[in-house]
Amino acid sequence: MRPGATPAARSALAERYLRFARVEAEGHSPLYTDWARHVAGSARALAFLGDLQPDRRQPNLFFAALRLVGGLPRTEAAFDDILTREGDAIAAVMRARRTQTNEPGRCACLLPLLARLDGPLALIEVGASAGLCLLPDHYGYDWGRARLDPPGGSGAPVFPCRANARAPLPESYPDIVWRAGLDLSPPDLGDAGDVAWLEALVWPEQTDRLARLRQAVAVARQAPPPVVAGDLTRDLEALIAQAPADARLVVMHSAVLTYVSDPDARADFARLMRSRDLHWISNEAPGVFPDHAKRLTPREDMFLMALDGHPVAWTGPHGQSLDWL
Repeated sequence: MRPGATPAARSALAERYLRFARVEAEGHSPLYTDWARHVAGSARALAFLGDLQPDRRQPNLFFAALRLVGGLPRTEAAFDDILTREGDAIAAVMRARRTQTNEPGRCACLLPLLARLDGPLALIEVGASAGLCLLPDHYGYDWGRARLDPPGGSGAPVFPCRANARAPLPESYPDIVWRAGLDLSPPDLGDAGDVAWLEALVWPEQTDRLARLRQAVAVARQAPPPVVAGDLTRDLEALIAQAPADARLVVMHSAVLTYVSDPDARADFARLMRSRDLHWISNEAPGVFPDHAKRLTPREDMFLMALDGHPVAWTGPHGQSLDWL
């Protein structure tokens, strides 16, 4: 029996899916809430997941792969039928793909922080996927009490984001003069299969979010940011060396370091960030860098955005809210 198929591993998987239903999906995706609860109680689904490598068992990856292969089952019986008939194809997608949501809506949280930094700025995003978050100055934003219209015209998306009264909302865009991304396997926005995968990662009921993703993809095709294939634990320093010396370097990431499971590797990354003359923006679940969340009341349904290791805001995982500290 594989280690992943042991009763203890299946119990841990069930709890992981129940937590996903309770913390992440509930109130945002009724279908994913139902699917996750069903998986947690399904010996068939847990055995399927247990046969995959541990880093291939996350709910977003499983559900996106199932949708890509089999569509949108609305009942537990239909879900089980697809998993039975198409299990091999679903597993193949899960082994080949990653959860590269590259959610451009997170720019609504990143831009107010970028706008506070002295420019001109050079941006590096690690875990950049297709590089959509490298174009924060190409999109529009609606924070409720303030708005920035997209500089490129009506074709660019306008990202809505609820901002609290403390949030320093910008009246203009930061001056970004150079940008580059690093990703293990960057998607190609000219490849229909890669774009279909990015779309499958958007939760099924979030049609507005899907429409904005498609608009962001169209913007990125017009002004493609360079994204190079590489590992953030090995290849980041070479990319840092390419940044122009006359710009202020900013290294940023959102929902990326959570997939670096080795705590020592995370610590090495943090040490690298602190040892270089740059600004470091992290936007991750609070448990990824526990030092950033010290003395804060935990919010398990939110990301914690930090600048140079100092927390500045709680953010919605898809950029839907910005609660400045």
